[in-house]
Amino acid sequence: MSRTIFFNGKFVREEQAVVPITTHALHYGTGCFEGIRAYYNEKGKTLLVFRMEDHYKRLLESCKILMTTPPYSAKELCDITEKLLQKNFAKEDLYIRPLAYKADPAVGNFNLKTLKNGFAIYTVALGRYLNTDRGIRAQISSWRRVPDNAIPPRGKLTGSYVNTALAKSESLFAGYEEAILLDGEGHVTEGSAENIFIVKNGVAITPPESSDILIGITRQTIMMLCKNDLKISVVERNIDRSELYLADEIFLVGTGAEVTPVIEIDNRTIGNGKTGQITAKIKDTYFRLVHDQYPKYKELITRVRPTNTSDGGRLNGVKP
Repeated sequence: MSRTIFFNGKFVREEQAVVPITTHALHYGTGCFEGIRAYYNEKGKTLLVFRMEDHYKRLLESCKILMTTPPYSAKELCDITEKLLQKNFAKEDLYIRPLAYKADPAVGNFNLKTLKNGFAIYTVALGRYLNTDRGIRAQISSWRRVPDNAIPPRGKLTGSYVNTALAKSESLFAGYEEAILLDGEGHVTEGSAENIFIVKNGVAITPPESSDILIGITRQTIMMLCKNDLKISVVERNIDRSELYLADEIFLVGTGAEVTPVIEIDNRTIGNGKTGQITAKIKDTYFRLVHDQYPKYKELITRVRPTNTSDGGRLNGVKP
């Protein structure tokens, strides 16, 4: 069954949402994107979208880096996404992918301000991205995380994910499930597409925002839960490679990864080789939150129900 895509101001069928082979972003990585989860709730027959407006605010910040200007506010993007989810409603977890990109058929034109912008949102089914129950084995990558003064990791820029692809592929080829990247000075930054926390002596430690990391929305959520609800101290500071080997617990967080324990790095067992107590507590709390079982933070959830109404393919009241 063909899905509906929001594509340059209109809702169209998936086969109609195509870009020319000459598209600038395809050749030069001049796009930015977001990843948003919608969890299906059987009891309420609804899709639960977690922190949707925060994701779109971050998308618009990424767009500033690329001098891209989508013609929508964060709130308008939320409205568009709700309509799209209603059109593509499914009784399963969905992943929402907005994409802002440079659309001009330009070869050799690198003046970002002069390039035409394109915009799309689509949805796909998505279950577990990593093994959140058993935990995963990871490898320190030989590839370094791109620095902020080269390709800013704080923006979700399509071109920078070549760095992710190289690191992730290397780890998979070596028999691991994930990669951990270091910066140019040898400090831990993050996973291939996840933020990282280590636990030592009951304290959760994570690299600071200045350490060439994506400013993760899940990372912010975990820090909030630790501070306000779980009474777990969180420290933001540089982490050395050897600290990973000596950590009591390690876990990765992200929209796709959710909260994933790391039980081994570079053939060294982390803790007792099982999900640690603090990781388990954080994971349980996070999963209850995103599945709308945590009344304290209900405002972080957008609830979308199916509808049979149609707007004819164009949004009312929103300029294309």
